[in-house]
Amino acid sequence: MPQNSRSRGQHAEQACCEYLKQQGLKLLDKNYQGRRGELDLVMKDRNTVVFIEVRFRKSNTFGSALESITASKREKLRLTAEQYMQQETRLTNGRFDVVAMSEKSQNNGSEAYTFEWVKNAF
Repeated sequence: MPQNSRSRGQHAEQACCEYLKQQGLKLLDKNYQGRRGELDLVMKDRNTVVFIEVRFRKSNTFGSALESITASKREKLRLTAEQYMQQETRLTNGRFDVVAMSEKSQNNGSEAYTFEWVKNAF
């Protein structure tokens, strides 16, 4: 398991992406940078563009991963998604999902994740 928080976050995003692909979603973009913020994952679920916020918490000491998405963060995501949709004019339907992740230890000592996927989160 990666040691610093940046590499841990990148590792979690990659694991989340693989998990969502297994659920049938297709990756369109990763770490999209807009004027107002970043979209972790942009995927397609049939005819719907899904803007996915990946939240990873090693522990719930300072609140859960889902609780960490503030009104300000939601607004930044909305504005960034709007910019993305304006650039990708062939896309019309969108939604916001959140995937909250936490670590779980395996019996063999390796790390794995638990996923809580909230569709239409906001």
